[in-house]
Amino acid sequence: MTDFRNSNVQPNEDDLPRTQTPPSNIADTHEVTASDFASRQLAPEDRAQFEARLLAIKEEAAKKGIVNSPGVRLPGAPFPVADAQHGYYGIPMLKQPQWKWEIPLYFFVGGAAGAASVIGTAANWFGNDEDIVRDARFVAAGGALLSSALLIADLGRPSRFLNMLRVFKPNSPMSVGAWVLTAFGTASGAAAFAELVRTKYDVGPVRVLGNIAETFSCATALPLATYTGVLIGSSVIPVWNHNIETLPVHFGMSGLNSGVSILELLGHDRSHALNLLGIGASAMETYEGFHVEFKREHEINRPLKEGLSGWITRLGGLLSGPVPLALRIAAEFTGNRNSRKLRRAAAASSIAGSLATRIGWVKAGRESAKDWRLPLELRDETPREKHEMQSIDEYPRMQAIGD
Repeated sequence: MTDFRNSNVQPNEDDLPRTQTPPSNIADTHEVTASDFASRQLAPEDRAQFEARLLAIKEEAAKKGIVNSPGVRLPGAPFPVADAQHGYYGIPMLKQPQWKWEIPLYFFVGGAAGAASVIGTAANWFGNDEDIVRDARFVAAGGALLSSALLIADLGRPSRFLNMLRVFKPNSPMSVGAWVLTAFGTASGAAAFAELVRTKYDVGPVRVLGNIAETFSCATALPLATYTGVLIGSSVIPVWNHNIETLPVHFGMSGLNSGVSILELLGHDRSHALNLLGIGASAMETYEGFHVEFKREHEINRPLKEGLSGWITRLGGLLSGPVPLALRIAAEFTGNRNSRKLRRAAAASSIAGSLATRIGWVKAGRESAKDWRLPLELRDETPREKHEMQSIDEYPRMQAIGD
């Protein structure tokens, strides 16, 4: 390129650097002001409405300290636009969950351990079945230990789990969950240790301490079995947040199904009370599957019905709902030997279905986060957005310009 700094020769237009070429459109330069748009691109009547809108925004800001009503976007303005039709440059609005395989397994183990603790406490208080009480305490303690290991494995270092216990945040499901897991693990471990001591020294103080620890374990067992549903439901992932009302119950019933099934596979497949609990849990799982399949918005719940996540979730719902429900009901009307076989088959199906359910929900959350349209569509349906869309009708010319 010719250097014209010390020359009297006038440069040709083709020799000018690209940055010196006058832009053909005012929107092509980065140094654009609102007055440039108003003076060069708007008709006089539109310019007047534009200035009136700016004045209204200033007055609202001066009076309220915040502007809730919408502004205006001029044609060609270099402002990012996000709407349900075009998205935000096609980029996902949400970050996918970064959980690895340990978290779905943690959800499953925690739910089963919590349910086992509740079952063991009920058997101790009302059933006086020492065998179920013993095995339930060991399942609860083992589940608490495994849950802690899985959570720490996902976090990467034990210190990160300890840091979660530095403060207690009642409005944070994750903080509450960490404290619940700690309290449950301590109480269930104490109850299991008392049970081990009782096998050699069956004395009153040991029984009392074991029962006290078991009671504390039961008190934290219900939150442990259900808080994971609250945890994912309170997030911004559409498919999770949309089902927040039933996710805690869904995960709680799935955990109960797993706890009953584990105890049955440990040899308690003749207990009528356990089978009734399994029937109730399977019935609730069947209802939840029906509700998701037919009663909820298809677009938001698409990851629960389509693709790999849909297949996993549906398979989990089938194995933890209708299949064990039918097997357990049939076991009630058959002979003792066939009844035990049916119940063991139902138990195996329930455990597989409960685990698949957790995997399916986590994977559905990842798929839901990829959809850049959903957050914008849900935003447009909020009452505040509806109010703003109504207020923009007061400026029909501005709405046309913005489009």
